[in-house]
Amino acid sequence: MKIRMHFLSLFIVLIHVFTSYGQTSQKQLQKIDSLFTSWNVPKHPGGAVLVSKDGKTIFSKSYGLANIEYNIPNTNNTLFNIGSISKQFTAMGIVLLEEQNKLSFDDNIRTYIPELPNFGETITIRHLLQHTSGLRDLHGLLGLAGWRSGDLETNDDVYRIIKNQKELNFKPNEEFLYSNTGYILLAKIIENISQLKFDQWMKQNVFKPLGMKHTYVATSLNEIVPNNATSYYLREDFERVLEYWGYYGSGNTHSTIEDLNIWLQNFSTPQNNWETAFKKLLFTTPLNNGFETNYGFGVRIEDYSGRKVIQHGGSVGGFRALVRTFPEEQLNIVILSNYSRSNIGSKANKISDVLLNKKNDSLTKTATTSAQLPAKFIKLSKQRLEEFEGVYWSDSEKSGRKVYLKNDTLQYSSSAGNEWPLLPIGEHTFIMNHPSIKPIVKFDGITHQMIITTDSNLPGIFSFLQSNLDIKTNGNNMLVGKYYSPELKTMYSISIDDKSNIYLEHARHGIIKLEQLYNTIFSGNWPVGTVEIKRNEKGKVMGLRMSNGRTRNVWFEKAI
Repeated sequence: MKIRMHFLSLFIVLIHVFTSYGQTSQKQLQKIDSLFTSWNVPKHPGGAVLVSKDGKTIFSKSYGLANIEYNIPNTNNTLFNIGSISKQFTAMGIVLLEEQNKLSFDDNIRTYIPELPNFGETITIRHLLQHTSGLRDLHGLLGLAGWRSGDLETNDDVYRIIKNQKELNFKPNEEFLYSNTGYILLAKIIENISQLKFDQWMKQNVFKPLGMKHTYVATSLNEIVPNNATSYYLREDFERVLEYWGYYGSGNTHSTIEDLNIWLQNFSTPQNNWETAFKKLLFTTPLNNGFETNYGFGVRIEDYSGRKVIQHGGSVGGFRALVRTFPEEQLNIVILSNYSRSNIGSKANKISDVLLNKKNDSLTKTATTSAQLPAKFIKLSKQRLEEFEGVYWSDSEKSGRKVYLKNDTLQYSSSAGNEWPLLPIGEHTFIMNHPSIKPIVKFDGITHQMIITTDSNLPGIFSFLQSNLDIKTNGNNMLVGKYYSPELKTMYSISIDDKSNIYLEHARHGIIKLEQLYNTIFSGNWPVGTVEIKRNEKGKVMGLRMSNGRTRNVWFEKAI
């Protein structure tokens, strides 16, 4: 009787424990569900969400419409374009070929695509995988070449443009700069080695073996595949997005929440014979200066609330996608949406916060070089401080900074209204008295550069541009003429009206007004970005360089 009573008591206790856990879990699931109520209203697109823990799905639900015109709801089996999440699948294709000894990560890419130009630098497969190649991004290049918003962009377009390139954004492995071009070339490498179309090879070697039954690569916009969502922009009202993304390798994979959860699970409990392949996706390589990036092969390896997280986002048209796994907790989060303002990033963070207890000892640290200002500063004369005055320009960031003396204190300004004192701690070294960070600012008299350093970040390098802080407008009439790019095989012209307004004109982009930022630097609306005028020693205008984000310094020679 005592033994029976003991087991009965233990049984009651266990029921209480499981019931309490179930109630807590139910509250968590309700919190997750409540994050998406705004998607579940009439005539509204939405998406699908899946969360799994320890290999089991704990939340899976769809919201809103896959197609507004025909009132078709999203389901857990709806296919979404996952944008740049596609990159980790392309990377896996490269990894599998490496494991078959058909390539090496450190091979020159011209070994497999010999028609690529010789930039005078070796670009390796690893550089493509980790966005350190220096190759200009396809969107900026095609935009400058004449592609308008919504124009079809294909792999063939990219191959044709890349063959004519003569310069890189930077030398390989000197910087990290996200480049879709690199992953389009990786798809070409897979095709050239396998002698199969990329979509076929990926299906046979990646998706089908892993059990991702619905996932596929779209290599043409003409394909008809059932159960695909339509994407929408949300401006004042919903607008259907005209599809233009005809490229693959860097994007254009379609998948479901369940297939993506199968994929994520391999980062914690890989399927048979896949362990080494998934580990290789997590390879990172320091830049030439030793700086560690957090980008592996198509994935970001980061920290979230003191926990290791592997993740990536995707965005194309109105589609928004995010996959996130906490491998040590075996927690996976997949959010797919078919409209542009779905804010899936913040929703993924909130789901993570609901399911994870934050570690108190791992709060995110602000990048600073000093928690507080030093007790003592040195005194520099007014004449000495005036030597540092001027405008400094960053060729990588394509932005300027002004340094000037005000009330006997050197000031640093990034834009109108943003002004921070520079307090001297050495003959050429200052600390910026910023409310949240305290960067070290050093002026190099030999290279004529201003170098800004914060802990754990790459230094910002700004070169001296001009001594006068105000714009000089004299001589702009010399800019009038036509400018031709041999890399893009396109021409722009510059004109000036009777009010001294300066305009850039292109056959497809029309007339774009330029705003003068500094003596030789202008800015304009997409695709122009920044325009830097280049003169010879005698002051004659020889040409200009145009940059627009991930595409830098495209040369246009003055033709007339």
